[in-house]
Amino acid sequence: MTKGIDKYSIDNTDYTIGQDNVQKWGFDVHNSVFGISAGLILLFLVATLVTDPETAKTALNGVKNQIINHFDVLFMWSGNIFVIFCLALIVSPFGRIRLGGKEATAEHSFLSWLSMLFAAGMGIGLMFWSVAEPAGYFSGAYSTPLNVTANTPEAAKVALGATMFHWALHPWAIYGVVALSLAFFCYNKGLPLSIRSIFFPILGDRAWGWAGHIVDILAVLATLFGLATSLGLGAQQAASGIHHVFGIDAGIGLQIFVIIGVTILATISVVRGIDGGVKVISNINMVIAFGLLIALALIGYSVTFSTIPETLMGYVENIISLSNPHGREDENFMHGWTIFYWAWWISWSPFVGMFIARVSKGRTVREFMTAVLIVPAVVTLVWMSVFGGLAIDQITNHIGTLGTQGLNDVSLAMFQMFDALPYGNVLSIIGVVLVLVFFITSSDSGSLVIDSITAGGKLDAPVPQRVFWALMEGAIAIALLWIGGSDAIQALQAGAISTALPFTVILLLMCVSLVKGMKTETF
Repeated sequence: MTKGIDKYSIDNTDYTIGQDNVQKWGFDVHNSVFGISAGLILLFLVATLVTDPETAKTALNGVKNQIINHFDVLFMWSGNIFVIFCLALIVSPFGRIRLGGKEATAEHSFLSWLSMLFAAGMGIGLMFWSVAEPAGYFSGAYSTPLNVTANTPEAAKVALGATMFHWALHPWAIYGVVALSLAFFCYNKGLPLSIRSIFFPILGDRAWGWAGHIVDILAVLATLFGLATSLGLGAQQAASGIHHVFGIDAGIGLQIFVIIGVTILATISVVRGIDGGVKVISNINMVIAFGLLIALALIGYSVTFSTIPETLMGYVENIISLSNPHGREDENFMHGWTIFYWAWWISWSPFVGMFIARVSKGRTVREFMTAVLIVPAVVTLVWMSVFGGLAIDQITNHIGTLGTQGLNDVSLAMFQMFDALPYGNVLSIIGVVLVLVFFITSSDSGSLVIDSITAGGKLDAPVPQRVFWALMEGAIAIALLWIGGSDAIQALQAGAISTALPFTVILLLMCVSLVKGMKTETF
């Protein structure tokens, strides 16, 4: 393609990075974005303290149910559009564009790059749901996908396929749209690494005004509540694991203690930055995760190696049916599971997208999208097949707690599955450590991202504001756990879904803006 007029680069705007920032008390922040975002978060936290938890939970659940009932089709079709869009970019001529220009080189090794994007994008969720989700679908503990009969061979295949559906192409396509858009407009057009920059082709210089402020504020809120959902789930699972192994009560007190401890460690990591903190922990994370995966695969090899093709076929055969929001007989399943997942991924997308963008300079669009879509999907296929396959086998053959009592505690399901295997205690200890490390990588990378958005796109913002956002993430997670009480998952889901709705529309517009920008690039 010949080069057109590059009207979307930093050279065609009077805006300079950080021009609206305020430097005070060791902070260097965008006045409007930081002030309003921090103010709304603090207002939420104060309201949590003065409001009866049951009243707050009822209000959150009411909002969640209204959104699910009225916007389910929007969420479902948006997810499908993002997958098609990302696959089209891989095979299109745009795939030859290199992030940072023709001469740009990658800043991180391929393995470190994959470790960072995968640990940030899925970590805690994979640990929390890898046993509970397929076991729940198979046994009908909540509802079965596509109304299959529970506890049958067909249910096993569909359960594994539906789990893959929620964790493979669709979520990573959502991340990929945001990540590629941010990386392209930052590295190829020289614009600030902020969500508003993506909309420069649509908004022009209004992107630096209140239209852009609103986009960045929504991104901050979506990210914080999406992260808080993951941190809350991680705290529940870590507390359950600690109780399971060491006998310490797994109530709200231990969950809050876990969040505080991990937040302190994440703060230390975020102070050290990407190379000194996040990258090191992500690499350690992947070593432990794959060590646990290999150990489980070998222990249960007779089950796991036959489950992988079953999971793949369950995914391929049912992806169209699971993607279709119209005329579903399993509407309760779609609303209770798929809509929540799509909202969760969308609320995570500013955080994961910006983090991936920060570590992806020098990759071509084709390399970037292939890695972001295909590699995590393959890892997820193996992970869910091993964990989910062993859980379903135990239920089918009445082995252990899962086989005799069923799925009676979602946060404890993984540890109950370990109990029925050789070296169960050792596996449980490794599981607790891995949950905590995934916890840290989500929190520290999220803090760096929110910090960048609220610093007007600066990448070298002062340490105090990194610390501020790390503390805010932990505080929101504690608040949502406090509101939810014994049913904290519902409050966590409500927080994610409520902030994801407006950001879904932003992501759809993002696809349009990215194509407009790419048309001016030489490749």
